[in-house]
Amino acid sequence: MLERLRKRVRGNGEPVVGLFVDGPNVLREEFDVDLDDVREAGRGLGRLGVCRLYLNEHATPGLIQAAEARGFEVVVTSGDVDVRLAVDATALADAIDVLAVVSRDTDFKPVVEHAGRNGLRTVAIAPGTYGGSDALPNAADESMSLED
Repeated sequence: MLERLRKRVRGNGEPVVGLFVDGPNVLREEFDVDLDDVREAGRGLGRLGVCRLYLNEHATPGLIQAAEARGFEVVVTSGDVDVRLAVDATALADAIDVLAVVSRDTDFKPVVEHAGRNGLRTVAIAPGTYGGSDALPNAADESMSLED
């Protein structure tokens, strides 16, 4: 497995980060999350190879436009945002070195655990310091809050 980890570091030696943002769970008024701060948190982990914001069908055109202007690939789904994010994160695991999930939702615990078992560094990023479960941060190699 160590050899696989060595092969994964690409380009200038920085690890490639997959940043997956659970929009409905993170972009809430009580958290006052700035998308620039989210992107910066991802950049602090390495080179952003994937930077996706997942939204449901109720997302406003203004939010979608603002996210795209900040460098996010926006994925709008009429189904369950959690399922789409989890499937995409698993499918892209071979293209990244670090899986960063921005959420406070325990539903992503299996994805984080799977990524960790397969040699990826895992990071749980919470929108705030309250209201979330400990399960996701405890499953990840590292955890942080956007308030830090």
